[in-house]
Amino acid sequence: MSLKAKLEAIIYAAETPITLDHIFQLVKEAVINDGATDEAEAKSRVRATLDDLVADYSSGDHGVEIRQVAGGYRMSTKPEHHDVVRMFAKSLKPPIRLSLPALETLAVIAYKQPVTVPEISEIRGVDSSGVIGTLLDRKLITTAGRKAVVGRPILYRSTKEFLLRFGLKDVTELPSMEEFEKLVAESFQSDLLPVDDQRSDSPAEGSTLSDSTLSESTKQEADLQSVEAAEDEGMATAERNRGENDPAA
Repeated sequence: MSLKAKLEAIIYAAETPITLDHIFQLVKEAVINDGATDEAEAKSRVRATLDDLVADYSSGDHGVEIRQVAGGYRMSTKPEHHDVVRMFAKSLKPPIRLSLPALETLAVIAYKQPVTVPEISEIRGVDSSGVIGTLLDRKLITTAGRKAVVGRPILYRSTKEFLLRFGLKDVTELPSMEEFEKLVAESFQSDLLPVDDQRSDSPAEGSTLSDSTLSESTKQEADLQSVEAAEDEGMATAERNRGENDPAA
């Protein structure tokens, strides 16, 4: 079996991202027996073969790719196939979901870590102590010692499980605050577009009506005047007839 095939089998079988050092320890003896002079050359061969394997899976003939996630390598589906994979996932047991307060708290920890509960609560504007236990149970956050201030509150940081859940190599892959603000602004702008479109369909205040609209309005006004004139004439005729027939007249 070639070295590339061995690496492919190891990464496929790994339940969690496997590091280069772990892979090397598994194939070191075989690489040295294959002609590597020392461990340094053996590790260089493993790294080069792994790079070739990653490049092979990046071609369009594969629906999966090998990515670096949380300091290791793992196989994952390519973004262009997420729709069909999402349909498959929906047919399975629903995934664990987090509430909005839990997601907000997790986001604060991810960007501000290590951070204390009072600091999280100050940023969110509400007490966040209740959701910390949920995030700890899900292994998305962990403790990171205590802050050297009065009371020595516990510090919290994100975990490797957090990186796995969100498919991140490390926290540096999180969008920057500038990128996040841009995304929010674009989303807000898209929400306003239907209102603008609807407003453009109706005449603007102070705008001039079209000729057809004026003609229709003029016609309706003329018809109304004709009806009123006919009613006045009918009433006058009735008065004259009543006067002629009145014996007292």
